[in-house]
Amino acid sequence: MEPDCWLLGGEFEDSVFEERPERRTGPPVSYRAKRCEPQWFYEEVGSNDDGEALTIKKFKGDLAYRRQEYQKALQEYSSISEKLPPTNFAMKRDVEEGQARCLVRLGRHAEALAMAANLENKATNTDHLTTVLCLQLAICSSLQNVEKTILCLQKLISLHPFNPWNWGQLAEAYLNLGPALSAPFASSYKQNSFTSSDKSIRSSFPHSGRGCLLCFPETLPESSVFSVEASSGNNQKNEKGPDNIQKSVAEKREAVLLETQMKACASFIRTRLLLQLTQSQQTSFALERNLRTQQEIEDKMKAFSFKEDTLLFIAEAMGEDIVPEKIKDEVHTEVKCVGCAPLTSWVMASSKEFEDRWFGKIKDHFCSFEDQLHTEIHISA
Repeated sequence: MEPDCWLLGGEFEDSVFEERPERRTGPPVSYRAKRCEPQWFYEEVGSNDDGEALTIKKFKGDLAYRRQEYQKALQEYSSISEKLPPTNFAMKRDVEEGQARCLVRLGRHAEALAMAANLENKATNTDHLTTVLCLQLAICSSLQNVEKTILCLQKLISLHPFNPWNWGQLAEAYLNLGPALSAPFASSYKQNSFTSSDKSIRSSFPHSGRGCLLCFPETLPESSVFSVEASSGNNQKNEKGPDNIQKSVAEKREAVLLETQMKACASFIRTRLLLQLTQSQQTSFALERNLRTQQEIEDKMKAFSFKEDTLLFIAEAMGEDIVPEKIKDEVHTEVKCVGCAPLTSWVMASSKEFEDRWFGKIKDHFCSFEDQLHTEIHISA
């Protein structure tokens, strides 16, 4: 046959022409499973296989980490990293994550963050990205950086919006953010230097809108950073007396804390909605944890000052996308391998984008209520 007439798929595999091994006669050899005693890898194991030797060192590092011997674990992981072949991507990721977690425990947070950023840049599927975000969350939590912790949780939720535990952690983080937000207001008033504190407040709470009680202004005037923007058009911001400044500080602090409470409340409500939906599919300790968490949320909800109709509106807004079929698809979805660059599109680009997506409707509801309230006060006055 001429080469030009060769049909695609007409070639034969070499295995077709290989001789098949003869079948053994007699009873089959009994299978004996390899048994490993606890901590077998601590024994002197002579192995010519470099891969097995590296795996043994990895196990030693894991055990040292479990025993809280973080310096020893770091040494084991580091020795493996130097010898790993460049093609062994899976173990390299595991080892680098182990190194980063050891660095966190040893107080070397800057190095840990650098390793986490490197892992994030090399992530090629959603599982890799989830692991990296959990690592970054652990680092930021260890640093007690509430703002960065919130951002990590927001990214995790963008990737897994139906995970109730991430939402619960986000609610707790918002509650922890409240005391941190109060500090800039008090220190600014004491120093009587509002311009310098403007930056610190915006960095702590940078992504809110303007024009309502629950929306903190993105930019504040240099002359009076803590002036209250009221829809009634009052001239409070032009008054510079100490009493008026103190009042403005108190009102602004109350507005910021109220918005933070709203976000925490909304996150708790979504956590409860997701737990209620999965409750019927759970048994044993999983069900116990579910019910216990729901009761804890119920207790924490009592501390909020929102009315019943407001809570119902928040529940409706936070549960719009909760459909059993969608959650089933989320749980059984395959790992998506999309490469490094397109993977960034799976998470929210900023905290503002996340909060607009999940809390925007609730903010608009509160803003319209506040505008109406200000109007009524202005008319009655």
